[in-house]
Amino acid sequence: MNDLPKISIRVDGSMTPQECVELARAADEAGLTSVWFAENAFARGILPAAAACAVATKHVQISAGVFNPYSRHPTMMAMEIGALDELSDGRASISIGAGIMSATEKMALNADKPLPALRDTLMILGGLLAGREVEHVGAFFSAKKVKLDYAIRKEIPVYLAGRGNLTVKLAGEAASGLIVSNMCSAKFAGKVAALMRTSRSAAGRKSPGKVIQYMPASVSAESLKAKDAAKRMIGEMLPRFWSLGQKLDSAKEALLAGTNISEPEFSGVAARIRSGEDPASVLDDRFATAFSVCGTPDECLALAKIYKANGVDALALTFGGSNAKDEIKAIGEALVRARGAAR
Repeated sequence: MNDLPKISIRVDGSMTPQECVELARAADEAGLTSVWFAENAFARGILPAAAACAVATKHVQISAGVFNPYSRHPTMMAMEIGALDELSDGRASISIGAGIMSATEKMALNADKPLPALRDTLMILGGLLAGREVEHVGAFFSAKKVKLDYAIRKEIPVYLAGRGNLTVKLAGEAASGLIVSNMCSAKFAGKVAALMRTSRSAAGRKSPGKVIQYMPASVSAESLKAKDAAKRMIGEMLPRFWSLGQKLDSAKEALLAGTNISEPEFSGVAARIRSGEDPASVLDDRFATAFSVCGTPDECLALAKIYKANGVDALALTFGGSNAKDEIKAIGEALVRARGAAR
């Protein structure tokens, strides 16, 4: 089983808290590792769902993130996550990221240079979650002799999301690890994982840190059916990520590295999807296997192994559609079979 990453699920603000609870219970029963709660600007806040899932489950980690530091001061994050960890009997973690620039602009916030804000957040949040009094005057956030008023577990992980070199290095220096977003190839994930760990070692950190990657997933006994569903999930993201790749070199590299898909091909399929064509017809299997975990349960685990080989410790999978609970169960059963075969 050392050749497989940990398998978790990802939920987000497009789902009601009740839907999140159903999937969290399915993940708990399937023996998966975590439930990751992605907070997207102007959708549902994730804390009510995270709290409900903490009460409704027994084993899965309750992982909040990615929180945008521009909309929530790090002292407030520490207050909330400390309480969530208490509610979940020590199962909470948190991750932060600079967020989507178009969303921060709508709040009249300037996120042009996110690194100082992220560094300040890690310094303040990490100190408070370690139970220390924090005195930090930063470029963006400050805390003057702040300490939480209640006792907390002093090992709550704090992750940083990002793909740019400076952010990845900061994850190694000052966080518990790195969150890699959707639409990043295995080769690109391997590159940033190695950079994060090199930075971590240079900073004198003893542990290698963890790398968690978000990915869409589709599982079915019928492989073609699963791949078509995965292509439609990818199709919802691809035009936006391709547009981002025209602005950021790292975003383009994340799409191209090791996929054997050319820039003209990406540009062409993005245009066709924008025009309303079905992504299941537009995208070939290269897109499905590069940017999702899809197919039969065993095919899904085979794809997951590629990410583990590239240095990814855990996959946080997004399941869509009415069969999500059954798909989570199928992945869990495949993991049990894999564990048995490895003995």
